[in-house]
Amino acid sequence: MSLSSRTSSGAERTLNMPHALTLLLDSPVLIVAILISGIGGTFQYGFQISSLNSPSTFIKELINATCLQHHGLSLEHWQLSLIWSFIVSTFCIGGLLGSLCAGRLAATYGRKRCLLLNNLVAVCGAVLMVLSKTAMSFEMILVGRFIYGVNAGVGSVVHTMYLMECAPKRLRGMVGVSVTTFLSFGKFSGQLLGISELLGTEERWIWLLAFSGFTGLLQLLTLSFLPESPRFLLLERGDQQGCEKAVRRLWGTSRDHKQEVEEMLVEHAALRGVRSRGVIELLSDRSVRWQLLTTLVSFTTLQLCGINAVYLYSFDVFRAAGIPPHQLRYASLGTGLCEVSTSLACVMVVEKTGKKILFVRGYLGMAATLALLTLTLYLQNYVSWMPYCSMVLIFLFIFFFSSGPAGGTAPLPGEIFPQSLKAAGFTIAWTINWVGLFLVGMVFPIIVEHLDYFCFLIFLVFCLFTGLFVWRNVPETKNRTVLEITAEFQRIHNPAAPTMDAKADQLEANNNHPSLSTRL
Repeated sequence: MSLSSRTSSGAERTLNMPHALTLLLDSPVLIVAILISGIGGTFQYGFQISSLNSPSTFIKELINATCLQHHGLSLEHWQLSLIWSFIVSTFCIGGLLGSLCAGRLAATYGRKRCLLLNNLVAVCGAVLMVLSKTAMSFEMILVGRFIYGVNAGVGSVVHTMYLMECAPKRLRGMVGVSVTTFLSFGKFSGQLLGISELLGTEERWIWLLAFSGFTGLLQLLTLSFLPESPRFLLLERGDQQGCEKAVRRLWGTSRDHKQEVEEMLVEHAALRGVRSRGVIELLSDRSVRWQLLTTLVSFTTLQLCGINAVYLYSFDVFRAAGIPPHQLRYASLGTGLCEVSTSLACVMVVEKTGKKILFVRGYLGMAATLALLTLTLYLQNYVSWMPYCSMVLIFLFIFFFSSGPAGGTAPLPGEIFPQSLKAAGFTIAWTINWVGLFLVGMVFPIIVEHLDYFCFLIFLVFCLFTGLFVWRNVPETKNRTVLEITAEFQRIHNPAAPTMDAKADQLEANNNHPSLSTRL
């Protein structure tokens, strides 16, 4: 049987399967795993991105008071701005360090145990934040932000790996999008808790900074009741019995999962004797160069698509539309709520539409929106109603971003790399993400200062290029195994090279071998 016929038969079986949401509801433990892993995973990353905006005035007051009391220095404006920049950017430095270590830690200690230990890091950061005001020490906030960065760097990588390996093939897209949904929810939570009616006050701002410790503690107390990922147990530990037990707990016993477990056994047979490989080996492996290039392009554009610029200009647009200055923070909450709600909607449709369509539609839609937004921002000084058009375009841009690139990029390495290269793939991907976040934070204000809203034209080029790149060079991943996706990459980019049909026939023979039977 050829690989293409196997894929076609798999697609026919998929058409007869119930809706993905029904399958998910039949797996309550998997739903719990999504919620628990998310609250201590990408939620922490999103929360730390937005939570520092509200208490910035109080933190700067603490910086001045610390220097005056401990060192007898009265800071000038540029000195205060420099220290504040260090506090903001040290989160990215910690995140980069955490992401570089995450792959090896996850391979050594396992996905679940790595997430559990990572929560202790978040609790340590929260303790420093709580004590900073009492100790009159902004240095504790600086160290705490670095620790939070390490926690977010490790948590983002391992959370994605854990969920992608816990999800059955039919639900992989839906579960993968939930990774970014928690990131968006974290950003919105930081905005919401930062308003003056909640934790954004002079008395309570330290509890806002310490909130990540509470979410880390929540995951620490609950994650231990969940199983390790089945794919890790089988493909990296060789524990077939543990894998089958984890599958029954995560996917439920109401359906027969024998076929998918046998597919894992086939992959295990294909990878027998292949150890988990590192970043250098991935960079030098020509057989996965298009998967690597796809990862590089996708994660680079995730930071250079213009989402940060859109959020920055939203205040100016809302102000021009007549929203009072003291109400702007609530309008900002609207943008965060739009991102969360769109991410949730993406969870519901990704299994029906496929990830490639969402990517292409999202990036091309973002490019068109940026072109129109540049035009409306230019005209808003000449046409009285133009700010309202800009406001609509801002929400439309967030819709395209959240419904495609935001939801599909984070889990991408887990879908296109084989098991032996997954950890290295995630390490490279999230390293690009953290470096990009740091560079955007440092360079973006300079770009805006010189180009104003014409900076959107730069981001437009990145969005347009990536949309076309995915359209021409990346296969659909929905309901396909890693072996099938690898074969599709080969078919697209090396049509004259020998196909993987012979290997697929061998794997099919192995699949039917009595020694690969399962008790499920």
